[in-house]
Amino acid sequence: TSSKENNKRHLILALLFLGWCLSYLDRLAMNLGIVYIAKDFNLSPSVMGIVLSSFFAGYALMQVPGGWLTDKFGSGKVVTVAILFWSLFTVLTGMAWSLMSMIMIRFLFGLGEGAYPAASSKAIATVFPKKERPGAQTIMMSSNSLGGVIAPLIATPLLVWIGWRSLFWVIGILGIFVAWLLWYYLKPANLQVDSSEEEVAEKASFKDVIRIPITWKLAIMWFGMSTVIWGLISWMPPYLVGARGLDLMSMGMLTSIPALAGAIAIVIGGQLIQSYWSGKEKSVAIINSFLVIVCLYLLYNAPSVTFVITFLTLCYVFHGLVFATIFSLPHKVISKTNIGSAIGVINLGGMIGAFLAPMVMGYLIEIFNGSYTPAFIYLIVCAVLSITAAAVINSKRELSFEDNRIIIGSKSL
Repeated sequence: TSSKENNKRHLILALLFLGWCLSYLDRLAMNLGIVYIAKDFNLSPSVMGIVLSSFFAGYALMQVPGGWLTDKFGSGKVVTVAILFWSLFTVLTGMAWSLMSMIMIRFLFGLGEGAYPAASSKAIATVFPKKERPGAQTIMMSSNSLGGVIAPLIATPLLVWIGWRSLFWVIGILGIFVAWLLWYYLKPANLQVDSSEEEVAEKASFKDVIRIPITWKLAIMWFGMSTVIWGLISWMPPYLVGARGLDLMSMGMLTSIPALAGAIAIVIGGQLIQSYWSGKEKSVAIINSFLVIVCLYLLYNAPSVTFVITFLTLCYVFHGLVFATIFSLPHKVISKTNIGSAIGVINLGGMIGAFLAPMVMGYLIEIFNGSYTPAFIYLIVCAVLSITAAAVINSKRELSFEDNRIIIGSKSL
């Protein structure tokens, strides 16, 4: 029975991982295709930033409702509906006929995808024992960086061969198939609550969840780190092509190297946090956020493309360790009855950063006549904010499940 339970858990984890890879492929297809889309629609850098940010506007708005819907209706239903919804708008992206239609389609695409983070995290909390959840969560979330490896390798050749419109049609059809897989395997019988460990926290309101200090501190940390990573993802393709002189195919292949390193760092970081770094998460986040800042500075001032990719890779590695810390901690200190809402709040902070990054950087690049210096300074400032949020975490009080579990009616959260 134990072996069957483990196999079931690992299958569910693999399917959720696949869903995350698909979502990342859908997102990065736009970041890769924006070079061609900008030519077709005659977009300036600031307008390119608005197009890239429109997805994150919808994505951010759905984080908290997505968490609430997941806690209310269950992760299986929300996961399936989310993938179907965003796959539909992936297909529609390839049919955009104007700038405004593109912005609206990408906004609605973001709404569909925005429910997936909380729903997939809830599924992890439901089927895995408490001690295994941080590791399972970070394995699942490493799909973000792995998607950054897969997307350029798949999307860049397709982009060159069949054009950006057909690229979105192909990815959208693939998404419908993945939605069917998840609907088939994430049935209620396969998502039975793990009862190996008793957790006595009661269901809480959204207001109670955000009153837990660690929730909003993690949200601010993720705001800073999400700004960094999505700023780089959004503007490194135009930067490498325009400022560093690479062709589109070379750019796509080279940017997969940092993404692979980031995926490995997230998985290793999750395992270390579960074992050797347990209780030291605050220090891990501060040190690695600082190293991200150092790499950002060295990246922009690198004398060659080789050094740009080297420092970009290191930036992804240190970011991956902070990322693993942010998304493993909720499973350690917050009850599974409230994890959907908590993840929604945390990811809301991150997606506000992701929404602002492409737009703010595009505006700064345009008003400073094509210079990327102010844009990189913006990323560094946001990384400093992440360090500040980590620094005010009270390790003794906030990094304990007993101190953060919610009991309705209690004045002490």
